Amino acid sequence: MIGGMRERVVAACDGASKGNPGPAGWAWVVADEAETPARWEAGPLGRATNNVAELTALERLLTAVDPDVPLEIRMDSQYAMKAVTTWLPGWKRNGWKTSGGKPVANQELVVRIDELLDGRSVDFRYVPAHQVDGDRLNDFADRAASQAATVQEPAGSDQGSPEPPPSPDTPKTARPARAKSPRRSGGSGSASSSRTIKAKFPGRCLCGRSYAAGADIAKNDQGWGHPECRTAGA
Repeated sequence: MIGGMRERVVAACDGASKGNPGPAGWAWVVADEAETPARWEAGPLGRATNNVAELTALERLLTAVDPDVPLEIRMDSQYAMKAVTTWLPGWKRNGWKTSGGKPVANQELVVRIDELLDGRSVDFRYVPAHQVDGDRLNDFADRAASQAATVQEPAGSDQGSPEPPPSPDTPKTARPARAKSPRRSGGSGSASSSRTIKAKFPGRCLCGRSYAAGADIAKNDQGWGHPECRTAGA
C-alpha cells in the first residue's frame, strides 16, 4: 500500500422498506473524485424494517471498502446515524443493553458495524432525503435501495446494472406537460419517462387488473403496474 495519507473517499448508504416492515432493500454507493457515483451495490432483504435496512446498508458499505481508506459516509437515516455515532458507546459499556436494560434492537448488526468501524477513519454526515437539489450520492443510494426493496433482486456496478430509476418520493422539478395520445403507440412514442422492468412477482395494477410474474411493469405514483397505466402525475 502506498505510504502517506490516503485520500478521503465519499460514500452514501441507504435502506428502504415498503411498509415498515415490508419488502426491504439496502444500497451503498462510492463516489469518484468528482463526487459522481463510481461503484455501487444494492440487495434485497425480504421482509424487514426500515431500521434493519438502514443498518444493513452501512454494514455492507463498510465491508466493501478497504478499512485503510478514510471515509465520509452520507446518510439520511437519523436512527442509523445516531445508533453508530451517539448511542453505540453506551450500549457497548452496558453489554449491548439500552439505558432501560433492554437488549439493543438489531444487536447483531450493531455489533458487526462496531467491529467494522474499529480503527478506521469515518466521518458521518447527515443529509436530508428527497430534496430537488439534494445530495446526489444519497439520492442514488436511496433510489437503488428502493428498487431493490420493490423488485427483491440484487443490482450493482459489478453486475453492469443500469442506474436505478427515479424515486417516487422526490419532488419533481417543473416540467412542461406532454400531450397524451389517445392510443398507445408501439414502443418509442409511449411515455418514456421511466423504464419498464419484468415483474418478479405477480401483482395488481392501480387500474384493478392484475399482472403476471414476467410481465412488463413500470413505476407509477402508487407503486408498479401496467406501463400504459402510468398516470400523468407519476
